[in-house]
Amino acid sequence: MVRTREFDTEAAVSRAMELFWSRGYEATSVRDLTQHLGIGQGSLYAAFGDKDGLYRAALEHYRATLAATALDSQATAADARSAIRTLLVERIRIAVSDDGRGCLAVNAVCERLPGDAATRRTVRDMQDASQDAIAEVLRVAAERGEITTPHDPATLAAFLVTFLNGLLVTAKIAPDARALEPLVEVALVALG
Repeated sequence: MVRTREFDTEAAVSRAMELFWSRGYEATSVRDLTQHLGIGQGSLYAAFGDKDGLYRAALEHYRATLAATALDSQATAADARSAIRTLLVERIRIAVSDDGRGCLAVNAVCERLPGDAATRRTVRDMQDASQDAIAEVLRVAAERGEITTPHDPATLAAFLVTFLNGLLVTAKIAPDARALEPLVEVALVALG
């Protein structure tokens, strides 16, 4: 007889995301996960297949929640410069929190690539979504005359995402928002 799942898988994925984010993939054992989630090993395997499956679910949850929220903040900004500044500063603040745990996506890249193709796809999708959203903000801003950069919006968006990834790695080395936030102003010079 098949037993029904006795735990909230969405809540379990969210809690697993936090554990992977603070410890990393390799340092998080299946035992750590089952204890942290309050479920048995059989339940974890039945719901997610294995540790990798739960990790992929945690990355997807990160993408659907925190990464998506960061992109949504651009829609409420008064102008492109404010939108980009807010996006970058908020990501820095998240990365330096909890003693510099960084960004789960950037951490995943640093820890799991080049050997993990599934992680590469997930993080590439996140990066592409960020670049596309920023490029659209920049395209509209250029049409309105808010920015005067000689670079096309897609190239400038790729630069900003690359810059952000560097900031997020640096936030793990030196988790000090006051030292990192002024760098955002330097990057904004590229907007013209």
